Amino acid sequence: QVQLVESGGGLVQAGDSLRLSCTASARIFSTSAMGWFRQAPGKEREFVAAINWNSHSTYSADSVKGRFTISLDNAKNTVYLQMDSLKPDDTAVYYCTADSGVTPQTMGVLGPDYEYDYWGQGTQVTVSS
Repeated sequence: QVQLVESGGGLVQAGDSLRLSCTASARIFSTSAMGWFRQAPGKEREFVAAINWNSHSTYSADSVKGRFTISLDNAKNTVYLQMDSLKPDDTAVYYCTADSGVTPQTMGVLGPDYEYDYWGQGTQVTVSS
């Protein structure tokens, strides 16, 4: 059973940066996209960004464009989320996901309720003002 393990979360101040990592425990064959979602307290889980496994094309939510960058190291089975200029509104649990049948854009449209192949357990990001 493949597992996705997130790391890199923590407590930072507004304006700071963090880099999240999500590593698959094994090569996920036929993976087409990996992505990040987040869920703030009392809110629904929302799409953040996704990346195509082969082409590395990306798609991001408007709320993070220009601040967050998603990248992928295929050799390490790891997807990263570089988060700059963090705001208190970015406080959430960040979840990694992987799927064999979607594109990054499709992941953004389908949202968190789609039955993606794999989910991580989440990592907490807290941004203080």
